[in-house]
Amino acid sequence: MKQQNCTLGGKILNNKRTVLIAQAEHSINKFIYELLKSNNYLVISAESGMTAISMTKSYIPDMILLDLDLPDMDGTEIIKDIRDWSNIPIIVVSSRDHERDKVTALDLGADDYITKPFSTEEFLARIRTALRHKRTNFDDEMKKTRKYTKGSLAIDFDRYYISVDNDEVHLTNIEFKLIELLCKYSGRVLTYDYILKEIWGPAARKDNKTLRVNMANIRRKTEKNPAKPEYFFTEPGVGYKMAEPD
Repeated sequence: MKQQNCTLGGKILNNKRTVLIAQAEHSINKFIYELLKSNNYLVISAESGMTAISMTKSYIPDMILLDLDLPDMDGTEIIKDIRDWSNIPIIVVSSRDHERDKVTALDLGADDYITKPFSTEEFLARIRTALRHKRTNFDDEMKKTRKYTKGSLAIDFDRYYISVDNDEVHLTNIEFKLIELLCKYSGRVLTYDYILKEIWGPAARKDNKTLRVNMANIRRKTEKNPAKPEYFFTEPGVGYKMAEPD
């Protein structure tokens, strides 16, 4: 199934966002296709890995919705291939619900992971989130502004300053580095292993205890109710993410 549109040099000539669906299950492919089409997206689809890679290079879509169980290759191979040359947002939509599969896909560069079956509203919300904050755009913005604001939380990375309700929050060096890393990829889940390597280096122990303690301290210092966080969220068994800025 492929929606027909006028193209120039492989790029679709339309101001709508273009989404590539790479799904082996025809019924799921059709459902997502119709759902996105009814929500004003342009949709192209592929039912094999090689076709998905080829269409990505031809159309340069704004987003890829990727199944891991494609008939000719594992979806993780597609993530590796695309991440070698592009930061196009990739959301995995898979029936695999094991934590290891989620961690592997996210570590390889997927922006999000949705398990089938899924809520339609949440599915659309996650797509909007990924499209609003493409990693390249957000990295560029961080380099320009070096500031973050969300509700009553304000951070100035150049001044090494953070406040909640205009009251300064005192952080350790590690806590500040953790916030800076999570902020850089706000809205995206970062796995425990990725965070440990980025903050403590490649020789970091695979023990999440230190990370959990630091994140608990960050929540205690910044959240009004740490049990119901507004800024720093846990993806159980996978990692952490920070809310998108206002």
